[in-house]
Amino acid sequence: MAAEQPLEVAVVLTTGSVSASGSTTARLSLAEYLQYSDGGDTRYELVAGELVPMALPTGRHGQIVDFLNTAFRSEIRRQGLPWTSQPMAIGIQSPRGNRWDTVRIPDVVVLLLQQWQEMGSREALIRLEDPPPLLVVEVVSESSRAADYRAKRAEYCVLGIGEYWIVDPLEEKVSLLLLHEGWYDLLELKGSERVPSKVFAGLELQAGEILAADLGYSGKATGS
Repeated sequence: MAAEQPLEVAVVLTTGSVSASGSTTARLSLAEYLQYSDGGDTRYELVAGELVPMALPTGRHGQIVDFLNTAFRSEIRRQGLPWTSQPMAIGIQSPRGNRWDTVRIPDVVVLLLQQWQEMGSREALIRLEDPPPLLVVEVVSESSRAADYRAKRAEYCVLGIGEYWIVDPLEEKVSLLLLHEGWYDLLELKGSERVPSKVFAGLELQAGEILAADLGYSGKATGS
């Protein structure tokens, strides 16, 4: 949910210079980004070396994230899968082709439980050389619309992430992107249309149900 607008910060970087006023649009290395703190609670993505603050989500945004994370965890438990679902907790290093690093923080990430546990003693970051997550979800906001539909789609595709959901409460639709022969096939869903996930093949979720974010969801699935 980052706003894709670089932040001007007064810092001295090993990778660049600072203007006479002491202010610069910072370009950070990956190592500098992982160590960066502004002393507050703001979280940042890194886009081509620049800090991009993650906007405070709306209540509906948070409800959708909570709903999906709950649904995914319920299905993981039901099937006894060695996976976990984590909301807004994991960075993914992007393969963007320039000298500056990019790190995305998806709204929901489903990955192997062992991979998550290995992050217990280090930063929660999936690097380029690591196995990609099984599924990522982005919930669209006004500030993140372009990045969610374009930049992240390309980046997640190159990383080999097999399934990407774009949940758009602005357009009242869910876009399911499934990796096929090096690119994402797109399926847009609305209302009572079921989301035919490949990762969670037994999960019965309708687009409208996701957008409504009914926290009374009980973990419905085919075969349960």
